[in-house]
Amino acid sequence: MAITADIPRGTVAADLLFYKAPADGSAPYDYVGQAPEGEAQQNFSEVPHTVEIHDIRGIEGDFSLDVDGFHTVSNAKSSAKIDFSSDNDIRAKYYPEVEQLLRQQLPGTTKVTIFDHTIRRSSPDADRGPVTSVHADQTARSGPWRVLLHDPEDAKELLKRRVRIINVWRPLNGPVRGFPLGLASRRFMDGSDVVPVEHRYPDRIGETAAIRYNPTQQFSYWSGMTNDERLLIKCYDSSDPRDGPQGVPHAAFVDERTEPADRYRESIEVRTIVYGG
Repeated sequence: MAITADIPRGTVAADLLFYKAPADGSAPYDYVGQAPEGEAQQNFSEVPHTVEIHDIRGIEGDFSLDVDGFHTVSNAKSSAKIDFSSDNDIRAKYYPEVEQLLRQQLPGTTKVTIFDHTIRRSSPDADRGPVTSVHADQTARSGPWRVLLHDPEDAKELLKRRVRIINVWRPLNGPVRGFPLGLASRRFMDGSDVVPVEHRYPDRIGETAAIRYNPTQQFSYWSGMTNDERLLIKCYDSSDPRDGPQGVPHAAFVDERTEPADRYRESIEVRTIVYGG
């Protein structure tokens, strides 16, 4: 696909979708897959707010998993030719790279469990597209549930040490011009902004978090991310005593400084559980 524009840089104003509670006051839920007949796919709605999103290009080293909930990695070259249209190739070749990266970046890591991945493409016919609703992937309750689900035999012992759920995000057609990923630093989040949402799978119940708008929130993005750059996005941390989301709230956004023809984005996020550290 031909790109006609330069890479947008600097602070940008963009619309993001935030949580609006169910009108009947009930607890929020959503379904993964088709909702049962007679039930809504989700029982809450979303409202747009225009927010300033600050470019961290050039100061990316100022942000950390422990303080902000995200961490940047440059020059993460792939060691193998990977067919990202093949789930088998991704698991066989890219998963080992992700584990190696996490062990390098997070000293003290004793075990890494990779439990899934998602390819996102910003086209109408894509299976999964960029998500423009501000959300956090896990909650204080659902973090341990993931350990029980993916490491059941050793879960009792593993839960005695530090547990972090970390997504490793990268573009596949960088540099990113369309649908950059906005991240709301945890240092500016209020616990009351975070709303647990019952996540209903066909065979189990999980939990994610929706986010209420608050003008004190501060969003950032890493402009023009390339294929050899990675974002580590913290979703859960058993050692974090602070109120608020267990991980960093995030959402993709439309950058109106780009032409629609230049907004196509392909990316992959790999979801992991990191023990120790």
